[in-house]
Amino acid sequence: MENEQLKIFDENRNQIGVANREDVHRLGYWHEAFHCWFISNEMGIDYLYLQLRSNTKKDYPSLLDITAAGHLLANETVQDGVREIKEEIGINISFQELIPLGIIEYSVKKENFIDKELANVYMYKSKESFDDFILQEEEVAGIAKTEFDHFVELWFGKREKIKVRGFVIKEDGDKVLLDENVERNKFVPHPIEYYKTVNEKIKEKING
Repeated sequence: MENEQLKIFDENRNQIGVANREDVHRLGYWHEAFHCWFISNEMGIDYLYLQLRSNTKKDYPSLLDITAAGHLLANETVQDGVREIKEEIGINISFQELIPLGIIEYSVKKENFIDKELANVYMYKSKESFDDFILQEEEVAGIAKTEFDHFVELWFGKREKIKVRGFVIKEDGDKVLLDENVERNKFVPHPIEYYKTVNEKIKEKING
């Protein structure tokens, strides 16, 4: 995976070449990613779906994250990003079913790791049930949902915890209930501005 080839960009989003994933994160090149957030409406309440990252992931193991996301490879277009949805969570949908939320730039720096993403962000109005998700277990350990309004309040500082409910696949293959109250530290540390921007854009699409 560290040898995956990714397109790299300058500060003005001009492509300047191709580099492997390890160098992209070591040297801090801008690169493209694909993010898809699942939203459902159940009994008049909007829910946001989250993946629980596998505990064997190199980066941010066992944290809640975007429903499905990943890097776009050097030979891929944004439309090819739908493969991430099928690979990670087993839901087969077309690019035309996605609602674009725009390109969100963000940068995260920690020791020996610089993640400068041009995130192509999409929303999908889901009708799936938990039973429809088939997880890529080396990547994803579980799926949960939370009330979207509560998720917004969490990232805008109006709520300390939110309830997430779903399932986790244990190492022996058993599916067990996930039902927890979680704080921000249970989520992948994307910049807070990223979460706020996504929340606002999803809200626009829901209300629009």
